[in-house]
Amino acid sequence: MTLRGRLDAFRRRPRPRPTRDGWWAVGAAFGLGAAAMNTANNLLYLFTALLLGLFLVSGVLSELSRRGLRLRAVIPEELYAGRPFTLGARLENVKRRRASRSLALQTPARRLYVDRLGPGEARLLTWETTLARRGRARLPGVRITTRFPFGLFEKTSRLRLDDEVIVFPAVRPLDDPWRKRLAAGGARPVRRRGRGHDLYNLRDYRAGDDRRLIHWRSSAKTGTLVVRELEAETALDTRIVLVGGGVRDRARLEQALSEAASLAAHLIRTDAAVELAGVDVHVPSGRGRGHLRRLLTALALFEPSSVPWPRPLPRPGVSDIEIVLG
Repeated sequence: MTLRGRLDAFRRRPRPRPTRDGWWAVGAAFGLGAAAMNTANNLLYLFTALLLGLFLVSGVLSELSRRGLRLRAVIPEELYAGRPFTLGARLENVKRRRASRSLALQTPARRLYVDRLGPGEARLLTWETTLARRGRARLPGVRITTRFPFGLFEKTSRLRLDDEVIVFPAVRPLDDPWRKRLAAGGARPVRRRGRGHDLYNLRDYRAGDDRRLIHWRSSAKTGTLVVRELEAETALDTRIVLVGGGVRDRARLEQALSEAASLAAHLIRTDAAVELAGVDVHVPSGRGRGHLRRLLTALALFEPSSVPWPRPLPRPGVSDIEIVLG
């Protein structure tokens, strides 16, 4: 390592900062030292040496307590821009013999405290945080502080979370204009139970069934309660087309991508096949939760291009929805 690198590493090393009690102890040490020098009293010299030794022991023990700690993130499967989520982290003491004590962890949202972490022991810590922007992001680190063992000095360092995550665009419930537009495109039955409108089957009433689904005429005939099972409906297979190039308004771009993500989530829930098309982005048609993750990942990593992109040719049986980026 070069001399400059060693100096930089020295500057980054955590340095002890006296607490309120620590300042009193430092003042007492200076006072006793001055009195000992003026009076040549051996007992004052002894008290001064004891205080200085206390400072030295405090610095060594706090450094041993702070070292050998590792923080590993426990990340949820899906992260959305602007939506709070619970982030977990495993704080692990990788030292073989020494325990770490009196650890205070300052996260962006709250302060956590660990009284003791034995050798090889790990503890799961959780807190709530929010990532404001879509795309690739680094998780915020944690500041760790210890006042062990005497509470005279506070030593602070930072544990980084090196995990890179993908933040999906914000997904919101569709407003009434979008719902009416999708309903106007028509829906088709898929011959399974769901939340549609057509009758799928009649069966006996079970505890917890919605009383509004009771079929009173059949119930009167059989003498037992009978409920209606409805047939699921799905929207037409849809292609979401991102239109526009040379986007300058980033706020409008983020709003449009959030709109596309909300549409994709709504259509996937209705069992529609969804395709995403646009300049420098294309996700083939598909269904299901895994396909929704592919769509949201493509939208999260999308960057606009200045090259205009021609609208795709219409396909039979596929409804095109254009999202203007700006």
